[in-house]
Amino acid sequence: MRSMTRRSLLTLTAGAAVGAAAGCSADGAPGRAKPNAAAPAQGAHHAARPAMVNLIGDGSTAYTGAQPFQPVARRLEPGQEPPQFVIFSWDGAGELDNGLFQRFRKLAQDHDAKMTFFLSGLYTLPEDKKRLYRPPNNPVGASAIGYFKDEHIRMTLEQVRLAWLEGHEIGTHFNGHFCDGSGSVGNWTPAQWESEIEQAVGFVTQWKTNTGFHDVDFLPFDYRKEMIGARTPCLLGQDNWLPTARKLGFRYDASSPGGSQVWPAQRLGIWDLPLQLIPFPGHRFEVLSMDYNMLANQSQAATSSDPRNYPGWRRQATASYVAGFERAYRTNRAPFYIGNHFEQWNGGLYMDAVEEAFKHVAAERDKGADVRLVSFRQYVNWLDAQDPRLLAKLRTLDVGQAPSEGWGEFTKSV
Repeated sequence: MRSMTRRSLLTLTAGAAVGAAAGCSADGAPGRAKPNAAAPAQGAHHAARPAMVNLIGDGSTAYTGAQPFQPVARRLEPGQEPPQFVIFSWDGAGELDNGLFQRFRKLAQDHDAKMTFFLSGLYTLPEDKKRLYRPPNNPVGASAIGYFKDEHIRMTLEQVRLAWLEGHEIGTHFNGHFCDGSGSVGNWTPAQWESEIEQAVGFVTQWKTNTGFHDVDFLPFDYRKEMIGARTPCLLGQDNWLPTARKLGFRYDASSPGGSQVWPAQRLGIWDLPLQLIPFPGHRFEVLSMDYNMLANQSQAATSSDPRNYPGWRRQATASYVAGFERAYRTNRAPFYIGNHFEQWNGGLYMDAVEEAFKHVAAERDKGADVRLVSFRQYVNWLDAQDPRLLAKLRTLDVGQAPSEGWGEFTKSV
């Protein structure tokens, strides 16, 4: 179904399916305005040093004014077709020598898109300071992901700084990524989640003290105010995390596994934005919209397999993401969420698949489809601007179900 209008609703200003593990990695037309473009168009998405700087704490972060390149959410008008939102997100969001953070920042920049980067707090903490980390139900300094070398902490800080200045969202993936045993995040209490998030914020806002890197630029945002969303490690522990998220003023959570491609609802006043089950070509079951779950089904979670399988698996992963997008766009217009890690699993095929799927979505938008490549933050701003009665009606559309009366009548009759 093609879009009936190009009117902008966001005006920009200056498992394997059910069987395999649902969790994440243990280690992040010329002359035509585009929906995601910002003004001024020329060079608008290239980060510039902020003019206003109010340092916070030890100078690791600073308030530099409103984040650039952010949309103003507009309420959907009666009879207006909803846009197709697509959100690409990244767990961990650390930069290593493979340059994947930089690669996907550039991809977004080239296509006037925004993404969400869920930063792991430990990626800003040197290993020789690991005893500063006191993970719930685990030994002091323990972590299921590795601590970064100094050079990689520097690289990560630079990428996070540039990403925010380019308009991307910086959320949180917490710290130690514990998924197994009695110390798993799935067993944490609300109070333990509060300890974990406070430590994550502390590491990100006190990295100058902890690293001694006084020659590195500050992060140009107040993390406590900017951080409004999270994804828990391995998609575990949401039930006990949400009370803490609500207490701390979070606006959405992206941790629930196995969601359907339908319009979202709130839990405890927080938007619940789960990874979704999408078609998996060649199989009768569906797969979660995340690279790790493609991996779990294709190579049984082995990260280095027979290279002869890579081309076919890459095509299959790409086709799965594209099928998820097309199913939503052609029917109920449910938002489409894709989760990733900055990993070169199986020869980097999942990074290539994500990029190919991203380009497919961007190409549809550029041909005239009302598609928005946005961050989770931008998306929930749009949700909050809508008539709650319309959102409730949108939630009545099942997976793959288009309104029988057409979008004009469907949204007009709220």
